[in-house]
Amino acid sequence: MSKSVYSFGNGAAEGTRDMKEILGGKGANLAEMTNLGVPVPPGFTIACDVCIRYLEDGSSPDGLRDEVHQHLARLEETSGKRFGDIGRPLLVSVRSGAPVSMPGMMETILNLGLNDRTVDGLARASGDARFAYDSYRRFIQMYGDVVLGVPRSRFEQLLAARRMTAGVESDAELGEDVLRNLVEEYKAVVRAATGRDFPSQPVDQLWGAIEAVWKSWTLKKAVDYRRHAGISESLGTAVSVVSMVFGNHGDDSGTGVAFTRNPSTGERRIYGEFLANAQGEDVVAGTRTPLTIDAMADRLPGAYKELIDTQQRLEQHYRDMQDIEFTVERGRLFLLQTRSGKRTAAAAVRIATEMVDEKLIDRREAVLRVPAGQLDQLLHPVIDPSVRATPITTGLPASPGAASGIAVFDPDEAERRAAGGVAVILVRDETTPEDFHGIVAACAVLTSRGGMTSHAAVVARGMGKCAVVGCRDMHVDLERRSARVHELTISEGDWLTLDGATGAVFAGDLPTTPSEVVQVTRGMRPAATAPAYQSYHRLMSWADEVRTLRVRANADTPHDARVARAFGAEGIGLCRTEHMFFEGDRITAMREMIVAKDERGRRRALARLLPMQRSDFEGIFEAMDGLPVTIRLLDPPLHEFLPHGGEESKLLARTLGVSRAELAHVVEALRETNPMLGHRGCRLGITYPEITDMQGRAIFEAALRAKRRGLDVRPEIMIPLVADVRELDHQRGVLAEAAHQVLGAMGEEIDYTVGTMIELPRAALTADEIAQRAEFFSFGTNDLTQTTFGLSRDDAGRFLPGYLERGIFSDDPFQVLDQAGVGRLIKLAVGAGRGVRPQLKVGICGEHGGEPRSVKFCHAIGLDYVSCSPYRVPIARLAAAHAALEPTVQ
Repeated sequence: MSKSVYSFGNGAAEGTRDMKEILGGKGANLAEMTNLGVPVPPGFTIACDVCIRYLEDGSSPDGLRDEVHQHLARLEETSGKRFGDIGRPLLVSVRSGAPVSMPGMMETILNLGLNDRTVDGLARASGDARFAYDSYRRFIQMYGDVVLGVPRSRFEQLLAARRMTAGVESDAELGEDVLRNLVEEYKAVVRAATGRDFPSQPVDQLWGAIEAVWKSWTLKKAVDYRRHAGISESLGTAVSVVSMVFGNHGDDSGTGVAFTRNPSTGERRIYGEFLANAQGEDVVAGTRTPLTIDAMADRLPGAYKELIDTQQRLEQHYRDMQDIEFTVERGRLFLLQTRSGKRTAAAAVRIATEMVDEKLIDRREAVLRVPAGQLDQLLHPVIDPSVRATPITTGLPASPGAASGIAVFDPDEAERRAAGGVAVILVRDETTPEDFHGIVAACAVLTSRGGMTSHAAVVARGMGKCAVVGCRDMHVDLERRSARVHELTISEGDWLTLDGATGAVFAGDLPTTPSEVVQVTRGMRPAATAPAYQSYHRLMSWADEVRTLRVRANADTPHDARVARAFGAEGIGLCRTEHMFFEGDRITAMREMIVAKDERGRRRALARLLPMQRSDFEGIFEAMDGLPVTIRLLDPPLHEFLPHGGEESKLLARTLGVSRAELAHVVEALRETNPMLGHRGCRLGITYPEITDMQGRAIFEAALRAKRRGLDVRPEIMIPLVADVRELDHQRGVLAEAAHQVLGAMGEEIDYTVGTMIELPRAALTADEIAQRAEFFSFGTNDLTQTTFGLSRDDAGRFLPGYLERGIFSDDPFQVLDQAGVGRLIKLAVGAGRGVRPQLKVGICGEHGGEPRSVKFCHAIGLDYVSCSPYRVPIARLAAAHAALEPTVQ
């Protein structure tokens, strides 16, 4: 077989950081640090592809065991220790590490190689029996949980009981005799749960751990994480076997996690946490509340100084903020991992812009450093500062933003309630990777234990979720689904509000206010007082310099148009005229038009609507002075404007002067079996051309008024749901007559264009015919997805989640553009349309226009613009810049 195992340590490595696809991120960076001369414990890494082969075949590849044992023998030789030796036993950790960082989602086992004989050898070699038995009980717990499937809680209950009996608060205070007894109790737990003794042969332990790490690639928490992060299932995980170094060796030892910059704010100073006399699991799991990294300077000054120097070297080398895991064994520093650190959007933007100033990276790289989808976090609300409320408790501000929701104590319950549209806050004593689906569902996370680098903190920051951790005054009772803070009881269903910027927790649902970026964008605050906005503005200006794809907004009111322009929209790609009909007296006039018995009655009602539409259009033209405005004519079926029984029907009948029976007859006549494919869009305009005439007049009159006020007006009129070019011809004719009546009578001209919304497969397939009469195409990807898949967006939610879980669909096609099907139709239509009309303007106006992967596809096939909701305009702008800078895949 080809090479599958790669060694590192003792100043030499068979790999580099560029080998992540082979060695995984952890293995590649261990090799890179070895090459840099950073102190790394020696070990070896089994390549990622072996994991996939194991999962497919059910067994490890031929020859792998021999290769692993050769590297194990080399590790014994360099360390002077032997695996299973009762005099100087070699102990190892077995760690996962995928090519893409998945913090906490797969398994790690420490202290492997211990048994009843080697533990005494470790005690003699170290001169510390307490340390040896502490390591042994940790190993049995981790191995029992990860490899043998014994619930971790069974071990934790025994450990908690021993702490209580001994009258101590932390595991580090338990004595040797207590730990010896715990080892026996832990082995009894394993025997009772599995029917077998705990495995005593180190080689058997090793292969059990390696296979467990491979299997952890398929754990629900790992699959959920990959689906959420868009990570391929085919990558697999590497397995790194690393010689143990011990942070639980006494007060001159410890373990910690550090970031070279603050992952919440981006501040340029080391940020992290440290625990003396502990192993790495204690920091990440949150089982003990750690000290700040600064406290390490007093306890272990020599190791602290070396850590400061090393973290600076690593950041300079990788040219990015690093997330470092380290252990100090008897005063000596070892690094166990380095990787690009997860960070909030605010931190990502600040770090990227400051690294440009520091000449570590250039502007283009800075733009690529910030994930486009992450910008959404910068728009998160904060608690209204005018609100006077006293926190019920305060914890550590792990991830910024403000969130309100009902307290829920179980991740499955959080997922269930959130699926029903309820805002929930997941409350736990600490989170584990098994809680990941609950964190995804929740709007915020609250824990009683853990620090700023605990699982809850790291995962929430990476996802942009508000999180407060380590609320020591809060005692969580998961069985009763409640928490207690002093005399206050928080029960499941009670409302809480979290402030992720300060760590404050409030009872009730407090009002929020826009974020700093939103406040400046909307003119609520001067930019000079908003440093986060200044960094954001710099980065976005660099993004705008490189992108070629324009970004417009979907906006239906003058207010929305102003907000969109403030966020950088370069026009309106979709103004939905029907939304204007639902306000105040407008809905009454609309309903009067619908129930009218003849054209004369309809025109009378439409005459009342015309000035209202004209006013709206004029306001939008004013907000978009100098930019194009695409106005879609009436699209939904008429029944959507009518009530369907009850008091509202009774009141409407009285208002319109018709009987309830007559109104019921109209409603019934408009009822359709499948309204999405029914009497809507241009079909309404063809049946009732007076509707198109009124809307055309309103557009032209508004444009004329705006032009006379000195505004630069650029209307684009879009005919919806065209399936045949003759439908477009008909509606163009109605609009041309309306233009003649309005503009001809005034002796004025307005430059306008007429195009169509491509949202039916037939329209895409006959785009060459339609382009002869259309001056632009706008792809309505919401409806095009529905009609291509034969899916109802409103009903598919009942079964689409199952499709995603089973891997039938890799993404929800209503969230991420289906490039293989819908995308192929778009590409075909663009080519056919431009073959007839080379200067045909093309864009999309579904919500896919604000989804980064979809934006990249639009850039690759040569669209002119994307259009999305106003608050997703910054995301689309950055995604378009990424598309221009990254290699495109056609």
